[in-house]
Amino acid sequence: MKITSIDVMQLKTRSVGMFWDPVICRVNTDAGVYGYGEAALAYGIGSSAAAGALKDFSGLVIGMHPIENEVIWNKLHRETMWAQNGGAAFFAAISAIDMAVWDIKGKFYDQPVHVLLGGKLRSKLRSYASQLHFGWGSSLEEATSLEDYDYACRRALDEGFDAVKIDYLTFDSSRRRFRPEETTRLLPPSILDLVESRLEQTRRTMGSGDIIIEAHSNTDVASAIQIGKRAEKYGIFFYEEPTDPSPLLHKRVADAVSIPLASGERIYGRGEYVPYIEQGILGVVQPDLGTCGGITEAKKIGDMASTYNVGVQVHACGTGISTAAALQVEAALPSFVIHEHHVINRMKWNKELCCHDYQPVDGSFDIPDIPGIGNELSDFALNNARVHTVSERRERLS
Repeated sequence: MKITSIDVMQLKTRSVGMFWDPVICRVNTDAGVYGYGEAALAYGIGSSAAAGALKDFSGLVIGMHPIENEVIWNKLHRETMWAQNGGAAFFAAISAIDMAVWDIKGKFYDQPVHVLLGGKLRSKLRSYASQLHFGWGSSLEEATSLEDYDYACRRALDEGFDAVKIDYLTFDSSRRRFRPEETTRLLPPSILDLVESRLEQTRRTMGSGDIIIEAHSNTDVASAIQIGKRAEKYGIFFYEEPTDPSPLLHKRVADAVSIPLASGERIYGRGEYVPYIEQGILGVVQPDLGTCGGITEAKKIGDMASTYNVGVQVHACGTGISTAAALQVEAALPSFVIHEHHVINRMKWNKELCCHDYQPVDGSFDIPDIPGIGNELSDFALNNARVHTVSERRERLS
C-alpha cells in the first residue's frame, strides 16, 4: 500500500461571530484506504499558512507506505529544513498528515487507534465544559454579568458536567473585549475585583465542582500572579496558559501561585515539552494533536509526562476530526486527567462538518470503536471545501 495523493481542504463553514477556517487533509492510497487529519489553526490567524505548509509537505510522502508513521514523521521533520522546531504552521502540517496515516493504519488493521496505541486504559473519559465566557448554549454569547456566569454554569451542571473552564478576562462588564495592553501589566483593583466576583459566582454555582481558569496567554507574569493569588482560595483545578508559552515565564508564576499550571496548545514537539515536564513547571500538559506533531508525537509527550507524574489533557478546539482523534489518544494515555469539550463542538455549524457528532453523556465520553480515528468529513463539508490535490512526488526541499 502506497500514498498516491493528498487532498488539502480548506472548509467553508456557516460560523457566525468568529474566525473559523478548518484545514483538513485526506491522505489517499492505492488500496482505496484513506485517512483524515486536521491542522489545528482554524481559529486565530494562520489557517492559510497551515494549508500552504500542507501543500508543500504533501509531495514528500507520495509513494511512501502509510503504515510507517515513524518513517513519515521523521522525513517531514528532518527533510523540510524549517520543521525542526519550526513552530505552528509547520507542526500543524506534520500533525495533520500524521493523524491521517494513523487513521489509515486503524482502517487497515480494522482497529480503532486506541488499540494500536496499546489499548484503552479507561472505558469513559470525564470531560469539562470549556469556554463558558461564550455561554453554554447553541450559539456563542458573551458572558459579562454574574447572572450570565451563573446561567452558563447551571446549564453545564444540568447536562452532567462537574467541571468548567472560563477565561474571566475576555470581556469587560460592557461586553467589550479586553485589549492586550490592559491585561499585560499590573492590574488595577477594578479589574481584579471584576475577575474575583466572576470567579466567586462560578464557585457558588458549581459547588464542589472543578473550576479551570483559562488565560489564553493574555496575561503576563505580573498580572497572572495577581489573578492566581486572588484565585487560590477558590480551590482551582488548574490555571491554563497564564503567560506566553515560555518555561521561564511559567516557572515564575508556578513559584508564586499554589495552583497547578497547564499549557500546551502553543507548544510544538516533544522537545519543547522537556523543560516544562522535567522541572515540574506544569501540573497538566495539553498537547493539541493538530499542532504538537500529531498522534505519533502526542503519545511520546504523554508517556514522558507520565514518567514525571504530570497529567495530560489533549487540547481540543477543532472539528469532529480532532475530537475523535483526541478521544482515541486520551483513552490510551496513562496520566490522562480530563477531556476538553469546547463550546464550539456544540455549534451546528461545526457539527455538520463530520459524519459522527461525538457529544458527552452526563459529562463523560464513550470511546469510539470505529476503525481508525473514528470520524470523516460529511458530504456538506466535502461539497463546500476548497480542495488542492497533491499527487506528484517531491524530493526533499534542501
